[in-house]
Amino acid sequence: MTELKVECNNSCGGPQLTPEEERVLIRDIAITSENNSQEGDSFYLITQRWWQHWIDYVNQEQTNVMNDGSSMLENCDSSSRRPASIDNSDLIHDANSEESNVGIEIHDTLSEGRDYVLLPQEVWNQLYSWYGGGPALARKVISSGLSQTEYAVEVYPLRLRLFVMPKGDRCIVRISKKETIGELHKRACELFDLNLEQVCIWDYYGQRKHALMNDMDRTLDDANLQMDQDILVEVHNNANGTALSRFIRSAQGNGSTVKEASSFLLEPYKSSLSIAGGLSASKGASRGSGTELSQSLNLTSQGRELDNTYGISTVTTRGSSGGLIGLQNLGNTCFMNSAIQCLVHTSEFAKYFQEDYHQEINWQNPLGMVGELALAFGELLRRLWAPGRTAIAPRQFKMKLARFAPQFSGYNQHDSQELLAFLLDGLHEDLNRVKHKPYKKSKDADGRPDEEVADEYWANHIARNDSIIVDVCQGQYKSTLVCPQCHKISVTFDPFMYLSLPLQSTTTRSMTVMIFTCDGSALPFACTVTVPKQGRCRDLINALSSACSLKNNEDLKLAEVRNHLFERFLEDPLISLSAIRDDDHLVAYKIPKSLKKTLLMRLIHRCQEQDMGATQAAQNWKPFGTPLVSSISCDEVITRGDIQTVVHTMLSSLLRSESLRQADTPEPCLSLTASEKCCESSSGEACSNKDSNAVKLFKLPLQLVEESNACIDISVGEDKAIKLSSTSTSILVYVDWSQELLEKYDTRYLENLPEVFKYGPVNKKSRTEPLSLYTCLEAFLREEPLVPEDMWYCPKCKERRQASKKLDLWRLPEVLVIHLKRFSYSRSMKHKLETFVNFPIHDFDLTKYIANKNNTQRQIYELYALTNHYGGMGSGHYTAHIKLLDENRWYNFDDTHISPINEEDVKSAAAYVLFYRRVKTSDATSNGGKSGSGHNNGSSLK
Repeated sequence: MTELKVECNNSCGGPQLTPEEERVLIRDIAITSENNSQEGDSFYLITQRWWQHWIDYVNQEQTNVMNDGSSMLENCDSSSRRPASIDNSDLIHDANSEESNVGIEIHDTLSEGRDYVLLPQEVWNQLYSWYGGGPALARKVISSGLSQTEYAVEVYPLRLRLFVMPKGDRCIVRISKKETIGELHKRACELFDLNLEQVCIWDYYGQRKHALMNDMDRTLDDANLQMDQDILVEVHNNANGTALSRFIRSAQGNGSTVKEASSFLLEPYKSSLSIAGGLSASKGASRGSGTELSQSLNLTSQGRELDNTYGISTVTTRGSSGGLIGLQNLGNTCFMNSAIQCLVHTSEFAKYFQEDYHQEINWQNPLGMVGELALAFGELLRRLWAPGRTAIAPRQFKMKLARFAPQFSGYNQHDSQELLAFLLDGLHEDLNRVKHKPYKKSKDADGRPDEEVADEYWANHIARNDSIIVDVCQGQYKSTLVCPQCHKISVTFDPFMYLSLPLQSTTTRSMTVMIFTCDGSALPFACTVTVPKQGRCRDLINALSSACSLKNNEDLKLAEVRNHLFERFLEDPLISLSAIRDDDHLVAYKIPKSLKKTLLMRLIHRCQEQDMGATQAAQNWKPFGTPLVSSISCDEVITRGDIQTVVHTMLSSLLRSESLRQADTPEPCLSLTASEKCCESSSGEACSNKDSNAVKLFKLPLQLVEESNACIDISVGEDKAIKLSSTSTSILVYVDWSQELLEKYDTRYLENLPEVFKYGPVNKKSRTEPLSLYTCLEAFLREEPLVPEDMWYCPKCKERRQASKKLDLWRLPEVLVIHLKRFSYSRSMKHKLETFVNFPIHDFDLTKYIANKNNTQRQIYELYALTNHYGGMGSGHYTAHIKLLDENRWYNFDDTHISPINEEDVKSAAAYVLFYRRVKTSDATSNGGKSGSGHNNGSSLK
C-alpha cells in the first residue's frame, strides 16, 4: 500500500488555520468528492479515536465566552485542543507473517464507526497535509449487489493462501474480490517466478482440489472465493502440463467444461449471488444530494452534528442497522444457518462476542472444545455484524463443528434444534468461568421450604457452571416425583437451557389393536379406539372391551408383538399409554375367565427359510405371522392331545372351506371340542364352534419347548402326559407351517399387523386448527408417569418404581428458548406434525406458571427470533425470522437472501424454535430492577 507523499503545513511551518476554517474547508471538499465518487475511487481509513479528537477540536466555538468571563480554550480539556499527527497504529498489526505478501495489515475485526471512519481521498489528503502521520490505509470502491449498481468500500480485500505444488512454497496475498481469476493467476506467477503456460490454479478448499479455476475472465467474487481460502498453484514442468494449460484456456473460449482436469468436485454448486454489496458500506444507484459527512460539517451555533460519526463517507450503508448479512448454503446447511442467525441476533451474545471475550475462554475444560468452538463462533458473529452486505460462507465454522460434533459432518440435512442444543452446551463449556469444578452434592428437600432448596441447588449449579450462556439462557425446573407404592415425595431443582414442548392439540389419542379369539368363533379384526392421551393401560383395555363386545366371562390379554414374537405382555393396568409408540404393534386376545388353575399357552408360527442350496431336512425354521394366546386348564394331567385340541380350536376360524370337507385323513382324528380343557368358562360350559362336532382334522406339526429350551414333537403320542414344573405359569408351542399346511389355512389374517397409529397425509383441517402455545406449555407441565425405561429408584422402598413426575417452572432466564416438538421419532422413521401453533409475539405472560409464589415480578416475554421448517422430512428447508431491535422491523433470513416481512407474517405452521426475551416491567423496576444473571441472588427469578 503506497504512502501518500504530500506536504504537511503543520510540520513545515506553513500557515495554520483556525478550527472553524478547517471545518469549512473539509466540508466543502467532502461535498465535492461525495457527489463525484465512483467505482475505483479511493477511501482512507482513519482511526475513530483521532477523528473524534479532531471533531471536538473543530466544533469548539472560540469566540464563546463562559459565564465567569474566561475563554473556552482556557477551560477546555485536552480533547478540544489541536490534535497531534494522525496515528493509525491501533488499526494495524504490529508485525506481519513471513509468508505474507500483503503489506500493512489491519486487524480482522474492525468495525466502522467504532474503530475507524472512512474518508474520501481528497479529505484524507487535506487532513494529512495539515497533520501528517499515518500510515495511509487506502481502500477502493467496488460495485456490488445483484444489479452491480451499489457501491461498497472494500475494507477487507480477499486474503488468500497460495500453495505451490510440487515445490511446496506458500504465500499469503491480498486481492480485491472484483479482480479476475486471470489477475490472480498472473499474481501467483509473479510471486513465485513461474511461467504462465505451466500453471493451473485450483480452489483448494479443505486442502483438496475442489474446482479448477480456468475461466480467466470470471471475477473472484463470482467464483465464490472467501476470506482465508486456500488456492493451489499447480506447476507442470513438462509438455503435457503446457498442453493442459493451453487446453484450459481454449476451453473457456467455447464454453466447454474441462471434465478431465476438474475431477474433484467435492461440494454441490453454490450460487455466487449475495444479498447486497460491499465489505464496509454500500450505496444504491440513487446517490442523493446530501451526505452525512457534509451535513455533519454544516454546523450551526445551536448544535454539534459532528458528534454522530457513523457513516462518514458518501458510500453509506443501505439502512442504518447492521446484522443484515446472509450465510451461504454449503450444501444442506440451512439448518445451521437458521440457528446461527438466531444466536448472533441475541443482543447479549452479539455484545459479548464483539468485546474481548478471550479472557473468559476455558482452555483446560475437558468437557469443552479447548476454546476452538467459542473462537470460531465469535469470529463468525463479528463478521456477521461487520459493516457490509456480502453473504458469508461459514466454512471454517462448519469445519470446527464437524470436528467436535461428527454427527453434523458432511452435507446431509440435520435438525436445527439439535444443532442449537449442541452449540449452547459447547459454548458454555468453552466459556465456563469455573476452571476447577468443586464437587457439590445437593440434598433432597425432606420437608424444607422450596425456596431454600431451590437456592441451594442453584448455588451448587453456579459453583460448577458460570458462563455467558448460563447468564442468558439457563433457568430452573422444580421436579416432583411420587412413589406409587410408599408415596415417598422427592423434590429436586434442575437447570434447563430450553423448553421442549409437545404439540398436543387434543387430549385424546386413537389406537388400533388387532383382536383375536381363542375359541375360533370369529376371524381376527382390527379395532380402533379413542383413549386419553395421558391415560393408562386400563383405559385402553376398557375401550377395547366395549368396542369388541367382551362378555362377562371373558378377559382381554394385551401384548406387544415385534418381529413375529411377543415383545411384552401389558399386564400392569397402570402402564402409561405414552410408553406405547405409534409404530408399535398391539394384539388383544379374548380368553375365558376361569375359576380353575390355568396356564397361558403361547403359540409361535414358523415357516421354512428359502435356501435353495439346502436340503429339506437341513432347512431352518423362522418365525412369521402373529403369535397367538390361549389358556389351558392344568388341574388335571395335560396330554399332548390336549395341546393339539387347543391349537386346532385357535386356528379353526382360519381353516379354508375345502379343508373342512376333507375326510380322507389317514391319521386318527380329533374333534375341535374333544377336550373341555380348552376355552373352559367359569361356569364349566365349553366354548361353542360351528360344525365343531362334525369336523375331523389332521394332526398339526407342533413342537413343545421345554424349560431347557429343547423341543418335543407332540404331533405323536397324543395320550402322553406333559411334564410341567410346579412353578410354570405358561407353555410355549411352535407350529411349523409346511407348504401343504399353508394350503389348508388362510394365514393372511396372521400377517400385516396394523400399527397403533398410521400416519397419513395431513388433512387441511389439521393444519388450520389453532393450538395455543400456552396449551403446549400446560401439557409439558402436566403430571404423568415415568416411562418403564426410566423408572425411579425410590430411596424408601429400595426398589425401582414407575413414579409419577410433575415439572414446574421455578426460575426463568433472560432469553427463553422454546422448541416445538414437531418431529416424532420411531425405530423406522420420523414424522412431522404440521400443527399451527398460535404463539404470542408480544406479552407472552408466564407469571402464573411460576411455582415460586414468593416472587411478585411479572414474567413477560417478547418474541425476537425463530427458526422455521418447511416441507417434509427428506426435502425440508430451514429459514429464520428475526426482529432487528434498532429498526423495530422483522426480516426473513433464507440463507443468503434477506428480505423484510410484516409482523403478521411471522406466525406460520412452520415455526419450530422460538426465541423470547424478558420484558423489563414496572414490577421489576419496583423490586430494584433485579434482572441480571441472578448469580448473586439465587431466590430472584431468572
